[in-house]
Amino acid sequence: MSNNVITSTKLTSIAASHRGKVRDLYDLGDEFLIVSTDRISAFDVVLPNGIPDKGRVLTGLSTFWFDYTKDVVENHLIATDVDEYPKALQTDAELLNGRSMLVKKAKRVDIECVVRGYLAGSGWSSYQKTGEICGQKLPAGLRESERLPELLFTPTTKAEQGEHDEPISIDEMRNQVGTELTDDLINISFDLFRTASQHAEKAGIILCDTKFEFGERDGNIILIDEVFTPDSSRFWPAASYEPGKPQQSFDKQFVRDYLSEIGWNKQPPAPQLPEDVITKTSEKYREAYRLIVGEKLPAN
Repeated sequence: MSNNVITSTKLTSIAASHRGKVRDLYDLGDEFLIVSTDRISAFDVVLPNGIPDKGRVLTGLSTFWFDYTKDVVENHLIATDVDEYPKALQTDAELLNGRSMLVKKAKRVDIECVVRGYLAGSGWSSYQKTGEICGQKLPAGLRESERLPELLFTPTTKAEQGEHDEPISIDEMRNQVGTELTDDLINISFDLFRTASQHAEKAGIILCDTKFEFGERDGNIILIDEVFTPDSSRFWPAASYEPGKPQQSFDKQFVRDYLSEIGWNKQPPAPQLPEDVITKTSEKYREAYRLIVGEKLPAN
């Protein structure tokens, strides 16, 4: 495991134009440079500790999936090899190697497109209270973590940092971005989910749910941001899957569990994470990479 944890980036020749919960964005004019740090957030709050190798896992997995799904929908990825970046960025090759992507600019659709294949997380909470998820009625008697009768599309607003994404109905999405775009995004999202699920199953992983971000460029819809990472998706090991209870997962489970155990009120400032939680979380991210890509995360 790399001990070089990077929680903030500063490039030699250009200032960051935006810093998200995990990624730092650099505006290059016609393109963006996205740098994935090792920051981790929980309950929409960035924690003080970084997770070793996390940014490299996010970049590596997104790179794999962008290539794997390129026949489903075009995406924004141009390059991940620093040698192919503009010359001004190559001074920072050591920092950027393995954790950055050069991408096309697109006009972002301000909706997060969430697809659910199983009943978990906020979907399970909503179902327990109302029998519905985002206004969509489900059969009675479903258990936690059970496979849904069919895929559900449950959009949310795209909130700015520090704010919470809010679930909306498909009708509300139609009102916001138009019927044609909504229908296209639903179909593409389902196609992406099915394509990734088939590969994940062969790797011994269940894709429970995920979220996508899309943009429009030259009149076309393109997939942007990240895709099918442990930050944007809930992955479960198939071998231990058992409906009727929460599942193990390849994501922030250890972090969330620890924060719940200590009774943190989910408001900033976030508490420090103990070393064992950091180590276990890093191991989970790297294990997800190994299973999905079929090889270990390359040494940095």
